[in-house]
Amino acid sequence: MDKEDSFYKDGLKFTCKMCSYCCRGEPGFVYISRTDLDRFLAGMNLEAGEFIEKYCRWVPYYDGSEVLCLKETKNNDCIFWNNGCAAYKARPLQCSTYPFWDFIVENKKSWDEAAADCPGINSGELHSYEEITEKAAAYRRNRPIKRHEFEQKTVQQVIQ
Repeated sequence: MDKEDSFYKDGLKFTCKMCSYCCRGEPGFVYISRTDLDRFLAGMNLEAGEFIEKYCRWVPYYDGSEVLCLKETKNNDCIFWNNGCAAYKARPLQCSTYPFWDFIVENKKSWDEAAADCPGINSGELHSYEEITEKAAAYRRNRPIKRHEFEQKTVQQVIQ
Protein backbone atom coordinates (compact mmCIF):
# COMPACT_ATOMS: atom_id res chain seq x y z
CA MET A 1 0.00 0.00 0.00
CA ASP A 2 1.40 3.37 -0.87
CA LYS A 3 1.38 6.30 1.49
CA GLU A 4 -1.54 8.17 -0.09
CA ASP A 5 -3.83 5.13 0.26
CA SER A 6 -2.93 4.53 3.89
CA PHE A 7 -5.23 5.63 6.69
CA TYR A 8 -2.08 6.61 8.61
CA LYS A 9 -0.45 8.73 5.88
CA ASP A 10 -0.35 11.62 8.37
CA GLY A 11 0.98 9.38 11.14
CA LEU A 12 -0.53 7.78 14.22
CA LYS A 13 -0.31 8.65 17.89
CA PHE A 14 1.02 6.15 20.40
CA THR A 15 2.83 6.36 23.70
CA CYS A 16 3.01 3.37 26.00
CA LYS A 17 1.12 4.10 29.22
CA MET A 18 2.80 1.20 31.03
CA CYS A 19 -0.65 -0.20 31.82
CA SER A 20 0.70 -3.74 31.27
CA TYR A 21 -2.35 -4.88 29.31
CA CYS A 22 -0.18 -6.40 26.59
CA CYS A 23 2.20 -7.97 29.14
CA ARG A 24 -0.11 -9.58 31.66
CA GLY A 25 -3.20 -11.56 32.36
CA GLU A 26 -3.80 -13.35 29.06
CA PRO A 27 -1.79 -16.17 27.55
CA GLY A 28 0.29 -15.28 24.52
CA PHE A 29 3.57 -15.76 22.76
CA VAL A 30 6.53 -13.40 22.78
CA TYR A 31 8.78 -14.99 20.18
CA ILE A 32 12.54 -14.64 20.56
CA SER A 33 14.77 -14.05 17.54
CA ARG A 34 18.55 -14.42 17.45
CA THR A 35 18.88 -10.63 17.75
CA ASP A 36 16.56 -10.62 20.76
CA LEU A 37 18.50 -13.45 22.40
CA ASP A 38 21.85 -11.73 21.82
CA ARG A 39 20.50 -8.49 23.33
CA PHE A 40 19.24 -10.35 26.41
CA LEU A 41 22.50 -12.26 26.83
CA ALA A 42 24.61 -9.12 26.60
CA GLY A 43 22.44 -7.32 29.14
CA MET A 44 22.22 -10.20 31.60
CA ASN A 45 25.69 -11.70 31.23
CA LEU A 46 24.31 -15.23 30.75
CA GLU A 47 25.06 -18.07 28.37
CA ALA A 48 22.32 -18.97 25.89
CA GLY A 49 21.52 -22.29 27.55
CA GLU A 50 21.14 -20.68 30.98
CA PHE A 51 18.92 -17.93 29.65
CA ILE A 52 16.70 -20.33 27.71
CA GLU A 53 16.31 -22.69 30.65
CA LYS A 54 15.37 -19.90 33.03
CA TYR A 55 13.27 -17.57 30.87
CA CYS A 56 12.11 -19.41 27.75
CA ARG A 57 10.11 -22.31 26.40
CA TRP A 58 9.77 -24.03 23.05
CA VAL A 59 6.32 -23.71 21.47
CA PRO A 60 4.66 -25.02 18.29
CA TYR A 61 4.83 -22.57 15.38
CA TYR A 62 2.68 -22.03 12.29
CA ASP A 63 4.99 -24.04 10.02
CA GLY A 64 5.02 -27.11 12.29
CA SER A 65 8.39 -26.33 13.86
CA GLU A 66 9.07 -25.38 17.47
CA VAL A 67 10.31 -21.87 18.22
CA LEU A 68 11.70 -20.02 21.20
CA CYS A 69 9.27 -17.96 23.26
CA LEU A 70 9.40 -16.21 26.63
CA LYS A 71 7.84 -18.08 29.53
CA GLU A 72 4.82 -16.78 31.36
CA THR A 73 4.03 -16.94 35.03
CA LYS A 74 1.12 -19.06 36.33
CA ASN A 75 -1.23 -16.09 35.96
CA ASN A 76 -0.04 -15.47 32.35
CA ASP A 77 2.18 -12.48 33.08
CA CYS A 78 5.33 -12.15 31.02
CA ILE A 79 8.29 -13.69 32.85
CA PHE A 80 9.89 -10.22 32.91
CA TRP A 81 6.90 -8.41 34.41
CA ASN A 82 7.64 -7.02 37.87
CA ASN A 83 5.54 -3.90 38.40
CA GLY A 84 6.87 -2.88 34.99
CA CYS A 85 9.08 -4.50 32.41
CA ALA A 86 12.28 -5.67 34.07
CA ALA A 87 13.85 -6.09 30.63
CA TYR A 88 12.54 -2.90 28.99
CA LYS A 89 15.87 -1.78 27.49
CA ALA A 90 16.51 -5.28 26.08
CA ARG A 91 12.88 -6.13 25.31
CA PRO A 92 12.18 -8.25 22.23
CA LEU A 93 11.50 -6.59 18.91
CA GLN A 94 7.96 -7.96 19.04
CA CYS A 95 7.38 -5.78 22.11
CA SER A 96 9.26 -2.70 20.89
CA THR A 97 7.37 -2.54 17.57
CA TYR A 98 3.90 -2.78 19.13
CA PRO A 99 1.32 -1.52 18.04
CA PHE A 100 2.78 -1.09 14.57
CA TRP A 101 2.21 -4.68 13.46
CA ASP A 102 0.74 -5.31 9.99
CA PHE A 103 -2.57 -6.68 11.19
CA ILE A 104 -3.06 -3.73 13.54
CA VAL A 105 -2.15 -0.99 11.03
CA GLU A 106 -3.88 -2.78 8.15
CA ASN A 107 -6.86 -0.43 8.35
CA LYS A 108 -8.59 2.08 10.62
CA LYS A 109 -10.98 -0.57 11.97
CA SER A 110 -8.10 -2.82 13.14
CA TRP A 111 -6.33 0.16 14.70
CA ASP A 112 -9.47 1.23 16.55
CA GLU A 113 -10.10 -2.33 17.77
CA ALA A 114 -6.58 -2.43 19.23
CA ALA A 115 -7.17 1.01 20.78
CA ALA A 116 -10.14 -0.37 22.69
CA ASP A 117 -7.68 -2.47 24.73
CA CYS A 118 -4.63 -0.19 24.72
CA PRO A 119 -4.84 3.27 26.30
CA GLY A 120 -1.61 4.34 24.60
CA ILE A 121 -3.07 4.07 21.10
CA ASN A 122 -4.35 7.42 19.77
CA SER A 123 -2.55 9.40 22.46
CA GLY A 124 0.90 10.82 23.01
CA GLU A 125 3.71 10.88 20.47
CA LEU A 126 2.88 11.21 16.77
CA HIS A 127 4.70 8.53 14.75
CA SER A 128 5.26 9.26 11.05
CA TYR A 129 4.14 7.06 8.18
CA GLU A 130 7.79 6.20 7.53
CA GLU A 131 8.43 5.19 11.14
CA ILE A 132 5.28 3.06 11.23
CA THR A 133 6.10 1.26 7.97
CA GLU A 134 9.68 0.62 9.15
CA LYS A 135 8.48 -0.84 12.46
CA ALA A 136 5.95 -3.01 10.63
CA ALA A 137 8.70 -4.21 8.26
CA ALA A 138 11.05 -4.94 11.18
CA TYR A 139 8.29 -6.97 12.84
CA ARG A 140 7.75 -8.94 9.59
CA ARG A 141 11.50 -9.63 9.20
CA ASN A 142 11.93 -10.75 12.79
CA ARG A 143 12.03 -14.55 12.84
CA PRO A 144 11.92 -16.62 16.02
CA ILE A 145 14.70 -19.09 16.71
CA LYS A 146 13.71 -22.55 15.55
CA ARG A 147 14.58 -25.37 17.91
CA HIS A 148 16.19 -27.63 15.32
CA GLU A 149 18.40 -24.80 14.03
CA PHE A 150 19.42 -23.81 17.56
CA GLU A 151 20.24 -27.41 18.49
CA GLN A 152 22.24 -27.93 15.28
CA LYS A 153 24.29 -24.81 16.02
CA THR A 154 24.84 -25.90 19.62
CA VAL A 155 26.09 -29.33 18.51
CA GLN A 156 28.43 -27.72 15.95
CA GLN A 157 29.86 -25.41 18.63
CA VAL A 158 30.52 -28.36 20.96
CA ILE A 159 32.28 -30.30 18.18
CA GLN A 160 34.55 -27.36 17.34
